Order: sequence, then C-alpha cells, then structure tokens
Amino acid sequence: MKKVRVRYAPSPTGLLHIGNARSALFNYLFAEHFKGDFIVRIEDTDVLRNVEGGEESQLKYLKWLGLDWKESPDKGGPFGPYRQLERLDLYQKYAEELLERGLAYKEYREDSDKFAIRFKVPANETYEFNDLVRGTLRFESKEVEDWIIMKDNGIPTYNFAVVIDDHLMEITHVLRGEEHITNTPKQIMVYRAFGWDVPEFGHMTIIVNEERKKLSKRDKNVIQFISEYEAAGYLPEAMFNFISLLGWSPTGEEEILSKEQIIEMFDPNRLSKSPAMFDKDKLAYVNSRYIKKLTDQELAEKTKKYFVNEGIEIVSDEWLEKLVGLFKDRITHLGEITKLYHGFFHDEFKLNNEELEVLKENNSLEMLKVFHDKLNETIDFSDENIGNIIKETGKETNTKGKALFMPTRIATTGDMHGPSLPITLSLLGKDVVLERLEKAMSILRGEVWKK
Repeated sequence: MKKVRVRYAPSPTGLLHIGNARSALFNYLFAEHFKGDFIVRIEDTDVLRNVEGGEESQLKYLKWLGLDWKESPDKGGPFGPYRQLERLDLYQKYAEELLERGLAYKEYREDSDKFAIRFKVPANETYEFNDLVRGTLRFESKEVEDWIIMKDNGIPTYNFAVVIDDHLMEITHVLRGEEHITNTPKQIMVYRAFGWDVPEFGHMTIIVNEERKKLSKRDKNVIQFISEYEAAGYLPEAMFNFISLLGWSPTGEEEILSKEQIIEMFDPNRLSKSPAMFDKDKLAYVNSRYIKKLTDQELAEKTKKYFVNEGIEIVSDEWLEKLVGLFKDRITHLGEITKLYHGFFHDEFKLNNEELEVLKENNSLEMLKVFHDKLNETIDFSDENIGNIIKETGKETNTKGKALFMPTRIATTGDMHGPSLPITLSLLGKDVVLERLEKAMSILRGEVWKK
C-alpha cells in the first residue's frame, strides 16, 4: 500500500472556522492513524477575498488545537511551494499540454486577445468512485458542461489547480466536506486526461445547529471561530476531543478521549452518513470534564488573564488557587470564572424574606453572636481554623447540622447554598465576614443597621 498522504488546503480568506477545523482534524487523524503524512497547502488564488493575516491565523489555531504537519508554507518540504500563487507556472504548463492535445480550448473575451481556457468534457463518459463515507457515487459527463480551467488573468480555477497540486504532492486520500461532491467528476476528468491515479475521496456530512439547519457563519447562536473558543477559555484538548465527534463515533461508550486514543481508534468506516449536530451543551460538558482534570494550580494559571483583563485584584497565588478550586466543578469554560467571582463577592449584601425566615425559625441570633465574637478574636482566618470555629460555635450554643450551617451561610454570604463555607469565608476575608454578620444580627434584632 502506498504511504498515506492527506492535506488540508484552506483559503486565507478568514479565520479558522469550526467546519474547516473539522476537515483539518479528520485529515490529521487519518494520517496519524495510518502512519502517513499530513500536509497543509494554502489555496490563495481568490486574490480579492484573501485577508491579511488569514494564513497565519489558520496555522496558529491549527497548532493551538494540537495539530502538526509534515509540510506547509511555514515548514517547506519536497513538494513545494505550498501556496498556489507561487505555483502559477505549473498550472500554465499543464493547461498548455491539454490545449496541445485538443482536450481543452481557448475562449477569447469579446474584442480582446485575452482568453480563458475551457476543458472539453468527454461525451458519454461515466465518472464513478467509491466514497469513503457514502459508498459508490456516479456521475455522467452529459451532466457537466465544458468548464473553465484557466481564467484570462492566468489564474487557475479551483477544480483544475487542486488536481495538479494533489497529483504533484502525491496525495492518496482526499477528505473534505460534502459540498465538494459535485466538484469530484470535474477533478476525475483531469486525472483521466493526464493518465494519473485518482486518489480516494471521502465527503464528510455537513454540521448542523440544534435546529438541524446547516451551520453557517451567520448563525449567531453558535460561536463560529476557533479563536473565539480560545478567548472564551475552552481548552484545546477539549476542542480537539469535541470536534473529533462531529461526524465520527468511537467504539465503546466513552467519548472523553485523549488525542492518542482518538488517533488509535480513528476509523474512516465510522464516519457518519448523517449530518453532525453541533451540541453546545455537549461541548460545555466535554470542556468541563477537561477543566476538572486540571490541578488548582494549573487552573489558577490559566484563569489569571481573565482577572487581569477585568482589573480584579489577585490577592496572592494561594488565594487564586483556593478561589478557582472552589468553582472548578461549576465552570464550563475558563472565562466564566470572573462571572462566578462577581456572584461570589457581590458588593451588596441583602437577605430576602425566605433567608430571613430561616434565620428566625432557627433562633439564630445567639449562635451568630457567638460565631461573630470567635471570628473577631481569631488572628488565623484560614479555612481550617474557620471550620474549627464553626464546630466550636455549634458546641457552645448546642446547635448542629442544618440549624448551624444554613444560618451561618446565610448571614455571611447572603445565599442559602454554595461551595465549602470555611473556604468561602476565608476568601471573603475577615472584615467582610464580620460586617455581614453584624448586619444580619441587626436585622434580626429589628434595628436599622448602620455601618
């Protein structure tokens, strides 16, 4: 068997999109699984749509996702150059060969010596190929009209250039989106015209949103670009895992898989024939699973920039580690951490009717006074010592269980439920906790609280 060689060939017309990322990822997985080569080639002949930094963005975010390649514009390689605008002489050479052999003809622009070159579609030919995803597909030549292979400005059309590039770069398999199915017969025509081996094709299904409509860049309900996922705090390993499940299914029930596991399990026979649904809840779940695997120190380091961006003071590295550890089980992406922070350190301390009822029902005033005084006397405001003080308060006031912990939480956080109370209070700090207790006790006494 020939060595597997696959490629991802984006146009530098924009940022790396979910659909393109999936195409690149499946090609990468195919190459890695079969111990082949994955290459990146830039199709930049649509000059008017090329954007500055488009190529750099594509490569940057492919690397961020965890993909690597053997050959590319930035790495070079034996089959370069890897940008189409640097290969124009090659396309011209093969177009002239087709002209000489009568397999193409010139089409002059009116009142001009400029001409495009059209491929002469053979009569009564059948183009049949075995699609890796869809099985046998068949087209008749009568369904295709003579088509332009070279524009009058000397730039090739996609269906001509892609064949020249894939042949010269010894591409063995072409995995791409289903929108390219109708391009395949034109490409097979060119392969046959030159007597070249036709690669194997596999056309992946479209990605749809939760309303089962094709995912498009105009869909505002789904984040579209990989750069936006990085900015929001999705982990690259989680995105790699999630995107791999968009149209491919692993064996077994487990879907949280490492890159190495996905490469080992990747089987083109398990590529789906049905549209792949982009499930935002599933992505949140997958990312949260990867966040949970981080140590508190790793999570603190990764979330630090979000605090800095919002101008939130980081008291110390230890403080930040404790804070993120508190919310590790609740965040689905790293950027959520500051929202949780603001919910946690809300400036206004209020008690609603339900919370006040809990305090009154449990006759909490005496217990809260003891707790306040013990906290006031202590120098050690660590979560361990706060935990001990809560227990001491319970013993001294003969209060335990819900009657101890619920009023204590309400009177210090303003919430009935939440994460570890000792850690919460140590993060809030002594001054804030004492002030809130004083306010809660004033309300219970029926007094107007004054700071």
